[in-house]
Amino acid sequence: MNETELVCIICPASCTLKVSTVGGEVKVEGASCSRGVEYARREAVNPVRHVMTVVKVKNGDLPTVSVITSRPVPKKCVSEVMKSTAELEVEAPVELGQVILDNVCGASLVATRRVKRLV
Repeated sequence: MNETELVCIICPASCTLKVSTVGGEVKVEGASCSRGVEYARREAVNPVRHVMTVVKVKNGDLPTVSVITSRPVPKKCVSEVMKSTAELEVEAPVELGQVILDNVCGASLVATRRVKRLV
């Protein structure tokens, strides 16, 4: 039996959840709603995260642009996403929603703001 304690982040109630896995079955205690139960099950089986970071911008009015993964990636892939952006540099201009890097752990890195080109 594997048992973990989590704090639910789905709503402001912040329930303390006890999650136990027995023979492939996930049991959740302490959730005050079904959304908390679903959150705990996802965390126990396949935790995923949106990854937010910055990428260097060349010739821009800002030195970096903030980016986020287009969808949540497996938690074990977070370091791979970060490594892929460490040496990455894009040329200005950068538009809001522009794909900066495609197919990192099955997601794209998307710009979350605009960076204008210096004249």
